[in-house]
Amino acid sequence: MSINRCTPSRTARSGFTLVELVMFIVIVSIAVIGVLMVMNITTKSSADPQLRKQALSIAEALLEEVSLARFTFCDPADPNAETADNAAECTTAPEGVGPEAGNTRPFDNVNDYVASYGTAQTIAISDVNGAAIPNLNAYASTITITPQAYNGIPATDSLLITINVNYGADTVRLDGYRTRYAPNLMP
Repeated sequence: MSINRCTPSRTARSGFTLVELVMFIVIVSIAVIGVLMVMNITTKSSADPQLRKQALSIAEALLEEVSLARFTFCDPADPNAETADNAAECTTAPEGVGPEAGNTRPFDNVNDYVASYGTAQTIAISDVNGAAIPNLNAYASTITITPQAYNGIPATDSLLITINVNYGADTVRLDGYRTRYAPNLMP
């Protein structure tokens, strides 16, 4: 009987060659670079949530300011403003679209915020005293007020208020309705 020492053949040995290791490193490096490039593009083109939140806050503040203004048939300075059920009952001329001479924000009537219905008008981003708020010059806002029927309320007694705040290439838009629900009640 003979005893042969069993030596593994060259093909049965385990491990990697230097060439295989270098190829693995090159392939993994290319894959990692590709993933990082996609993440970089995604990060560059994603919206900055802080800018969007600031634009939303501006739009909400403007919509609240406009929505809280009176919506009467007569100018609020008119003695019959509290009791008028229609424009014919006004002592002076009925409330018209556009601000009266000398009026400043916040205006005394909803329709004072625009020069004409259905047309976008730039509205300044300012505090209650009319002073520009620092660091908000990157934002621009417009307001559009349109008479529009709403839920059975005629267009003469319902206004659609649209606020757009632009920042960079993005826009935040808020819509709200203001109805003449209590023409005999003035705040």
